[in-house]
Amino acid sequence: MSSQVKTIVEPMLVPYLEEGGFELVDIEYVKEGSNWFLRVYVDKEGGIDIDDCGRISEFLSAKLDEEDPIPSAYFLEVSSPGAERPLRKPEDYRKAIDKHVFVTTYEPIDGLKEFEGKLLAYDEEKLSIQIGKKQHDLPAAKVASARLAVVF
Repeated sequence: MSSQVKTIVEPMLVPYLEEGGFELVDIEYVKEGSNWFLRVYVDKEGGIDIDDCGRISEFLSAKLDEEDPIPSAYFLEVSSPGAERPLRKPEDYRKAIDKHVFVTTYEPIDGLKEFEGKLLAYDEEKLSIQIGKKQHDLPAAKVASARLAVVF
């Protein structure tokens, strides 16, 4: 159901976002307790503010009311992906080069399944992360999740 909702919502939203200089980061349709949530994460150069989220929410809400593609009741939330933004698309990884990241893998690589360090390089085949003085080369196909990581 979640991927179906994403497939429906993305094409109705992306043209509006691109026209406004925004980027669609992610769409989630998840059940928490007895409630369903449609969460849309959006960003733009320099970040987004609450007014941006409000305008996007109003636009999407009107489109969803008009087309009514989701049969059950849900709460719509539009927000920034935050400081620990997920890395999903190749462009996300390219923008994250030289930044601190947290990556998990499906199976151990170099004895680890979690890697937190500086992203040194990325291509569609692999990514390289420096942790301390050691470099780890991870096959892209083995990456389960990746996000920016805040360093304190």
